[in-house]
Amino acid sequence: MLAGLDPEQRAVATALHGPVCVLAGAGTGKTRAITHRIAYGVRSGVYQPAQVLAVTFTARAAGEMRGRLRQLGADGVQARTFHAAALRQLQYFWPRAVGGPVPQLLERKVQLVAEAAGRCGLRVQRTELRDLTAEIEWAKVTQTSPEDYPAAVAKSGREAPRDPAETAQVYRVYEETKSRRGNIDFEDVLLLTAAILEDRPDIAEQVRNQYRHFTVDEYQDVSPLQQRLLDQWTGPGGGASLCVVGDASQTIYSFTGATPDYLLNFRSRHPDATVVKLVRDYRSTPQVVHLANGLLAQARGEAARHRLELVSQREAGPEPVYTEYEDEPTEAETTARRIRDLLATGVRASEIAVLFRTNGQSEVYEQALADLGVPYQLKGAERFFERPEVRDAGVLLRGAARAAADPLTAGAPDLAGQVRAVLASRGFTPEPPAGSGAVRDRWESLAALVRLAEEFERTRTAEGLGTDLAAYVAELDARAAAQHAPAVEGVTLASLHAAKGLEWDAVFLVGLTEGTLPIIYAKTDEQIEEERRLLYVGVTRARKHLSLSWALSRSPGGRASRKPSRFMDGLRPGSSAPGARTGARGGRGGVEPGERSAARRVRGPVKCRVCDKPLTDAVERKLRRCEDCPSTMDEALYERLREWRARQAKKQGAPAYVVFTDATLMAIAEDVPAGRQELALISGVGAMKLDKYGAAVLSLCAGEEPEEDPDGVEDDGPVDPA
Repeated sequence: MLAGLDPEQRAVATALHGPVCVLAGAGTGKTRAITHRIAYGVRSGVYQPAQVLAVTFTARAAGEMRGRLRQLGADGVQARTFHAAALRQLQYFWPRAVGGPVPQLLERKVQLVAEAAGRCGLRVQRTELRDLTAEIEWAKVTQTSPEDYPAAVAKSGREAPRDPAETAQVYRVYEETKSRRGNIDFEDVLLLTAAILEDRPDIAEQVRNQYRHFTVDEYQDVSPLQQRLLDQWTGPGGGASLCVVGDASQTIYSFTGATPDYLLNFRSRHPDATVVKLVRDYRSTPQVVHLANGLLAQARGEAARHRLELVSQREAGPEPVYTEYEDEPTEAETTARRIRDLLATGVRASEIAVLFRTNGQSEVYEQALADLGVPYQLKGAERFFERPEVRDAGVLLRGAARAAADPLTAGAPDLAGQVRAVLASRGFTPEPPAGSGAVRDRWESLAALVRLAEEFERTRTAEGLGTDLAAYVAELDARAAAQHAPAVEGVTLASLHAAKGLEWDAVFLVGLTEGTLPIIYAKTDEQIEEERRLLYVGVTRARKHLSLSWALSRSPGGRASRKPSRFMDGLRPGSSAPGARTGARGGRGGVEPGERSAARRVRGPVKCRVCDKPLTDAVERKLRRCEDCPSTMDEALYERLREWRARQAKKQGAPAYVVFTDATLMAIAEDVPAGRQELALISGVGAMKLDKYGAAVLSLCAGEEPEEDPDGVEDDGPVDPA
């Protein structure tokens, strides 16, 4: 149970008695750590499975947790969302605590909010209605009454979508109408459950006897209402049975009432708590992790003081790519072509994502991918198990599982073969149909069921368990109940918020301009910092390939008035860090060309060419300036050098950094050497590289294209007389 865990994960798994606080950075294996903790507690006899309740925030995450616990032999442990766990308790205890049937749950409150607005004499557009509904939800999870709503908005600095007094009026009428009709909404589920436990000590004691051990995932996202319910579940001094897991740097849902305060103050509330930090990043390459750490290094506020410095455990990968485009269509079309190129190298479409700040940005990328025939899926659209073709396939598979001898599956060599045979009767083929659209979407859904069968068979075989169609159908039913959908083979298009908890081999972060990220209505310091954390979440979704891009105008020919996001300042090539010093450059470090031999380098301390401060960091020494001192890099030259380097690396079949590192190319683009002596003085340009690449680099610096020899390697050309 503990063999595959790193030291910190093992510390989590063996800390069976609370209070325990796990500060887990992105990609550090937090789900692995907490599921092994629960399973270790069960297998060692410390926990009884029925006495463990693990709660998280999405049905998908709860389903994944249940699946992992089953594989670890911890059947019987309850893993649910806050709302699902509360609803079960409310339905069970309502007849005893209140009497009569449980009020009917409103699946969607929008229609009732619209009716309440009409009763208040307000005309509300559809988009305004959605915002108004979100405001009511925020008020309820922060336990704010209609009367107190205007003051609460003012105190929080929240940007209200309409006049707070009008919203309070609609909120009041909504609550009155809902109560009169005997309905409750999802927030009421938490409120009523907490109230019953507060008012009925006998029921509270029964719940606490049932559940002795609690685990809360994504604890940075709890709301005051959820914390109130959690306090009732654990009871006075209940920290002894509590384990919380979270990362304040991934708090991106404060607009819904979530707050990282409970995570950040956990040690204050529970002075005897065991605190474990997970910082070994198993997801992303060092290059991606370096960028993520750099983003947070510029952060401010309480969450920033508790940031985790991630340490990548993976081999080196490509550097993140920063690209500026003239307009949005060009950005989308070029992104789509780069995705097509990745697909050609063998990267699966389901391992690629395009992430944006708002859902309204998706359309241009949908069109660009469709034009190239690249399949995609829009996250947040129709749920997988609710698609007609998936429901139809489920009916067929259940029928085949029940049949003693189904002719469709006769002769199939394995489980996946049986599933293919059944789905073939509904048009599934081994190869996808050409193009995109509804036909391709239908095929992708069926293909996802086939891949799930292959994965299910591999897992069961490795565990020494049998596999048949009936067991597979049971797995499908369990996943459908938990909305734990398999991956569809298409490029994912999603908002940054919807991408939380997911990961891909390649991630394209697009539309990174001021006014979009940070969003234009983010005014306060804390709102700006949450926008920074949103970009951090996007960056840490990438395992290997990461692209960040922005467009200077919305449409072709438009005024180039946009600026790249401030969050990339000091991180993207050629930009200065926030608060960078300004002033005249100090020449070339006080040394004129020709004063040194090209074969010898200066020994001793290297000083910043701008502020004259001694440099110790390797990259700063290479650039001969502090990271936050102004850069004079020729960005166009830098891009030409990168393109040339990529061609060289491809011809040699080697990583790009083998030719020159990014830092060396940046130093070249800042110094723009005019001859071999100046080029030789740049750190990273040794004698061998000078001989091999010197002429080509100098040609690029002179604005010329380097000549290539017949073997595809640049010719050294004539020796520079200097």
